[in-house]
Amino acid sequence: MKESDLYLPIKRFLESQNYEVKGEVQDCDVLAVRGEEVPVVVELKLSFNLNVVLQAVERLSLSPIVYVGIPRQCKTLKRRRRQIIKLLRMLGLGLVAVDPELETGNVEVLLDPGEYKPRKSKRRQERLLGEFMRRVGDPNLGGTAKRKGIMTAYRQRALAIGGFLRENGATKASHVAQTLREPKARDILYRDVYGWFDREARGVYKLSPRGKREITLWQGTAEETKLDRFAE
Repeated sequence: MKESDLYLPIKRFLESQNYEVKGEVQDCDVLAVRGEEVPVVVELKLSFNLNVVLQAVERLSLSPIVYVGIPRQCKTLKRRRRQIIKLLRMLGLGLVAVDPELETGNVEVLLDPGEYKPRKSKRRQERLLGEFMRRVGDPNLGGTAKRKGIMTAYRQRALAIGGFLRENGATKASHVAQTLREPKARDILYRDVYGWFDREARGVYKLSPRGKREITLWQGTAEETKLDRFAE
């Protein structure tokens, strides 16, 4: 497939809406004009990448109505459609998907250009700042791969509880909460997000075999953030 294969389907689509369409006008892949309206510009690419975004942004100096046109079969579009649409919406750009193999219905408008007005989430911002304030120290390098997990405030609290159980054996949750001054100790032990705790009796918990292994792996980070002070 060539980029030019996308041109005729888009040309027919725009002409069906009474636009006059011409290709390669002043560096615009597609230029459509209808009466006294502002022109429509479409930039064509076989895949969604930074180049087409930069080109489309550049065309905004010529017209406020600029679309990116890519094949419907584009792997990046299939994999990251939601994020692509969000990005183009933020930039005030539109998006059309083209299937040059179909005779009819081969152009789909996924997004029309328009002014971007982001919705602000006070709740998400509060969660963001809450995590920042509760986290002890700065245990993670920015950009670290998350596959093996990162040190969150919740993990730090679970590690503190795990360290206490490792030193003291099976203990009542209420005693853990009182000793560590951790009001969420009962909830952390009960939910057992990481599989680190086993309930030995009602309200009494101990480290699970998995907890014994994994807490040791996290011990270096725990020491760096001084979590062991809770177990003293």
